[in-house]
Amino acid sequence: MKILKITSLFAFIVMFFAYCTKTDQVVVSATPNTTDLIALKTTTAPTLDGAIDAAWDKAQKLSITMTVPDPGNNLFAGYNGIQYKTTLRAMYDDQYVYFLAEYNDPDKSVNVTPWYFNPTTALWVQEGSSRTYDANGVLTREGWGEDKFAMLWNIDKSTPKFETQTCYASCHVFTPYLNYAVTPAAMVSNAGSGNHYTNGAQEKIDMWWAHLSKDILFGQMDDNYQDWAGGPGVTGLVGGSGNGRHVDGITVSGANTTWPYAPTYTTTPAQGGYSNKQTLKLNGTGASVSVPMWVVPGEANYYILAADTLAGGKAKKVTGVSATGVLTYSGGTIDPTTGSDYLRTDGVTGATAPKAIPSYIGSALLGERADISAKAVHTGTGWIVEYKRKLKTADVLKQDVDFSSLEDKVFGVALWDRSNNQHAIQPNLTMKFAK
Repeated sequence: MKILKITSLFAFIVMFFAYCTKTDQVVVSATPNTTDLIALKTTTAPTLDGAIDAAWDKAQKLSITMTVPDPGNNLFAGYNGIQYKTTLRAMYDDQYVYFLAEYNDPDKSVNVTPWYFNPTTALWVQEGSSRTYDANGVLTREGWGEDKFAMLWNIDKSTPKFETQTCYASCHVFTPYLNYAVTPAAMVSNAGSGNHYTNGAQEKIDMWWAHLSKDILFGQMDDNYQDWAGGPGVTGLVGGSGNGRHVDGITVSGANTTWPYAPTYTTTPAQGGYSNKQTLKLNGTGASVSVPMWVVPGEANYYILAADTLAGGKAKKVTGVSATGVLTYSGGTIDPTTGSDYLRTDGVTGATAPKAIPSYIGSALLGERADISAKAVHTGTGWIVEYKRKLKTADVLKQDVDFSSLEDKVFGVALWDRSNNQHAIQPNLTMKFAK
């Protein structure tokens, strides 16, 4: 009888433990996995400084290899198959969810498409945002794009395909479109590019972007979303160029009156990184050319922030350009033909100009775009990116994923390495909350 009672008690304990494990908690294994990101409950919030606090030690690593896919039509030519060893960790408390991403990338790319002077054409030009190749497919110049890191989440499970396809659910690469430039109109293949947009008016995807040169300056990660860009009535016509990517805080404001009647969206104040570019006439009356709008004379390896362009700021506005490339600003000139300060080193991996002029103005994110705090540090061999967001934001526009239920969330991740277009991805991941 005693043996029976002990056996029954043991069976009960085993069944009770199995039940609790299955329904009430996620067991954190010491072995890294490749599909599930286990968010550990913590009472000690990590400090977002790019250093890996002891608080992260108990969080299980999700180990993945992010790979640049081949979507076809040479869209990612020159990058296909490049891989990045990556680990992700997550924790949460009663208010926030925290993330730690680490991945290999020996080249810190934060000098994005900088301006330099081309003495052959006597014009100011920008470095390319992606690699360039000659007619024989030989690499001629490494890209000067931006290092970026991104995550995609399904908002309220509104996008059914996302549950099984994650980032591929909104990626409409080479989607055929109806070409009205021919008579009769005919369906043709979109051979140029692809855009992200969803497949229904109620479908939305949360998109987080860490621009590792712009937003990180202000301790932020850009909070965006994807929608259906007007639907097939727009995305299926005249180029299939529907773009469903938008910054948080803007909404559809009405129908456009210009063919093909895509919806228009509300606007936001200037924020984040915006272009440091303008058009001026050579010698004031000649051909129109592109030149930087702002410059900090004499500076090298620098950023231009919005505050620098205000009264009393260190940046000077360029007001004129000569036929030989001399830039004029209030109080002086920059003559790129004297010395090599503004000349790049040619060749595949040649350095850009020593005093290359930044291509954008840095500005803090505002309102709904500023929901995610972040810090990134380049270690010399790769990036450490720490970021956090409230479990539930103040969002009322259905533009943010809601973690407050602590339910499983499928997601995908992507990273860009010296490129503003081609990127590595890892779809079909799941975040689970250990309780």
